[in-house]
Amino acid sequence: MLNARLNTGRGTHQNASGMPASSELDSSLPSSQIPLLTYGEEDSEISADHHALIVPQFMGNGNRVHPMPCSDPSVPLQPRPMVPKKDIAVYGYGSVAWKDRMEEWKKRQNDKLQVVKHEGGNDGGNFDGKELDDADLPMMDEGRQPLSRKLPIPSSKINPYRMIIILRLAILGLFFHYRLLHPVRDAYGLWLTSVICEIWFAVSWILDQFPKWCPIERETYLDRLSLRYEKEGKPSELASVDIFVSTVDPMKEPPLITANTVLSILAVDYPVDKVACYVSDDGAAMLTFEALSETAEFARKWVPFCKKFNIEPRAPEWYFSQKIDYLRNKVHPAFVRERRAMKREYEEFKVQINGLVATAQKVPEDGWTMQDGTPWPGNNVRDHPGMIQVFLGDNGVRDVEGNELPSLVYVSREKRPGFEHHKKAGAMNALIRVSAVLSNAPYLLNVDCDHYINNSKALREAMCFMMDPTSGKKVCYVQFPQRFDGIDRHDRYSNRNVVFFDINMKGLDGLQGPIYVGTGCVFRRQALYGFDAPVTKKPPGKTCNCLPKWCCFLCCCSRKNKKQKQKKEKTKKSKQREASKQIHALENIEGAISESNSQSSVTSQMKLEKKFGQSPVFVASTLPEDGGVPQNASPASLLREAIQVISCGYEDKTEWGKEVGWIYGSVTEDILTGFKMHCHGWRSVYCIPKRPAFKGSAPINLSDRLHQVLRWALGSVEIFLSRHCPIWYGYGGGLKWLERFSYINSVVYPWTSIPLLVYCTLPAICLLTGKFIVPEISNYASLVFMGLFISIAATGILEMQWGGVGIDDWWRNEQFWVIGGVSSHLFALFQGLLKVLAG
Repeated sequence: MLNARLNTGRGTHQNASGMPASSELDSSLPSSQIPLLTYGEEDSEISADHHALIVPQFMGNGNRVHPMPCSDPSVPLQPRPMVPKKDIAVYGYGSVAWKDRMEEWKKRQNDKLQVVKHEGGNDGGNFDGKELDDADLPMMDEGRQPLSRKLPIPSSKINPYRMIIILRLAILGLFFHYRLLHPVRDAYGLWLTSVICEIWFAVSWILDQFPKWCPIERETYLDRLSLRYEKEGKPSELASVDIFVSTVDPMKEPPLITANTVLSILAVDYPVDKVACYVSDDGAAMLTFEALSETAEFARKWVPFCKKFNIEPRAPEWYFSQKIDYLRNKVHPAFVRERRAMKREYEEFKVQINGLVATAQKVPEDGWTMQDGTPWPGNNVRDHPGMIQVFLGDNGVRDVEGNELPSLVYVSREKRPGFEHHKKAGAMNALIRVSAVLSNAPYLLNVDCDHYINNSKALREAMCFMMDPTSGKKVCYVQFPQRFDGIDRHDRYSNRNVVFFDINMKGLDGLQGPIYVGTGCVFRRQALYGFDAPVTKKPPGKTCNCLPKWCCFLCCCSRKNKKQKQKKEKTKKSKQREASKQIHALENIEGAISESNSQSSVTSQMKLEKKFGQSPVFVASTLPEDGGVPQNASPASLLREAIQVISCGYEDKTEWGKEVGWIYGSVTEDILTGFKMHCHGWRSVYCIPKRPAFKGSAPINLSDRLHQVLRWALGSVEIFLSRHCPIWYGYGGGLKWLERFSYINSVVYPWTSIPLLVYCTLPAICLLTGKFIVPEISNYASLVFMGLFISIAATGILEMQWGGVGIDDWWRNEQFWVIGGVSSHLFALFQGLLKVLAG
């Protein structure tokens, strides 16, 4: 239970000072004497009347190579200090002075305990004073510790890296000093072109390099999360999560892949009443509908099998295709028999799905019909009503063992000619509204249909950041890295993209957080609604009595301005709070109210409807931070309201896609959405569990890979030419400068294709014309050039070292950057310009 121990040997061996080992102290120590476990400040297994030196942890692991000699306890030990003249009090922790410090520490802990008993469930602990007996104190303290921590990169790795960056920057200055002062007179045009390209490359390097200045890693504590929010004998207090799966064309996105993703979600290691899965079918395909119906039936067998035997991953296609010893760590006698039966069930399920796909290849002339003979509403993909079907959840369907299953909801938003539907971003916003009406979980997870949950504890990993009472309130989303299956060992097309996910994203996590990459991301619903991040109270600043008068004058002026701004913000926030209170009051007040109050409440209601739309149920759901649906609302009424919020005209004259939800205006809506949240002062978190949280499929040939890169580059060009360009948008908000550098780099990189292509053609032109872009270089210039090349190589080597990236992955990334730069990025640039100019 306690992980800090005095441990110098095994069994009942004695330690170096003649004290009994920790196992003896455990048996003799009364429970009332066990202090609360803190951050390693005191050891929990030493009573107040014993004194010993704390042995480092690495000396207490495993058996000793040379066992300690056992002395006769009847013979008194003669003190033989190594330095007799040295005062024992200077040894610090574990010396004679330890007893007094221990008593003082116990007094402080008792004072804190009284506060806990008095305040009850504050700080997310939900502790009752009557239940806090002495035996529960260590567990209580463990549950109140932070749920995660930062792991900075070791200084032995990061300090040389930073020194090389500064050195490279200085060498770059010397390089441009030489290049600008030594023009080539007889080839002035070629020289000027090369210098312009080099300046662009230098700026691009700065935008990419400095956001990686403070990389960090993170560690989560799932056991502390359970201690805090999952108490034995009580309902789980973990927050609810709505999970979004988006799909469009079942012919391009096979239904079997989507079914595996849904099955991995339904079998996730999380309370079933806290999980709801929403599948968005933006193609209104009956094939997807029928495949999801079969998936819901198979889930009744698959989910209890996964949880009974704790298997990983919980997507059956990838579980049964693993080339590992599946009997490892399995001790249940019925496992082999039930696994064979489940594999046979899954093969029958695959045959059913494949049969549906084969049937859907040939569409009838009159379109598809449903089981009751009525036409399928989605026969016309561009003109159909909204459809919602609840397969699992409120209809009482349980698994084969009688246990409750998570909710599974099919959603296809309404589409009509003449309306702009905004592709994936519009589908995601429709899911936000539907889920808010039906379940309204405070957190959302979105995954692509081909990204299954590879780690069943992924939601718990995210909750360690979201539900942390100290730092979780300002986290807008937790981004997981993308990992892929089916990529060849050499990764010729750099599909893994490990340089970005293991180097760039770690660097951003040390600033304001990683950018949103479109899948594998857990959101805070309030952040998607466009609300600002909560403002943390800063400690009072130092007085300026010791500073000159002119400095005091500047400080006073700045403080006055800050106080005026804070007063304005407080008045605005108080008005918003009063407005929200009045809206809640409207539902409960039945008698007569004053005319002024009714006018103000109607005004605030109109403002919220202008922002969120005309649905009163959805507007009311946006106000509580902890989510939840009305207790007295019937499923039928909520379903009718959900159909209304996915109508194609619901977003007209609202802020959806502008300030609320996924932001419109680019095919890469993920970058734009994360950028808007960071501008509101939120921060994001990058979580890399030991077992990858999600895995997906990647392009398997060069044409598909280049098409993917083309789409990403086109989205960046669209953002660059829009009002949301990070070069000029979002100043005065909460976006940090180095974070802004990263966003600027993410939208300007397609423009690098022009200088890259020009610079690649310059050597050929020089050979054909006999003119060169560099004059005869001196010894000084050769040293500068050599220093620049060496610093570039050193930067890459050190990045690979602290990022854990192999040289093959790094080289493939550099190689494909050039391939994409002279092809997909260039075409995306021209396509984006034509798209903007043509309107």
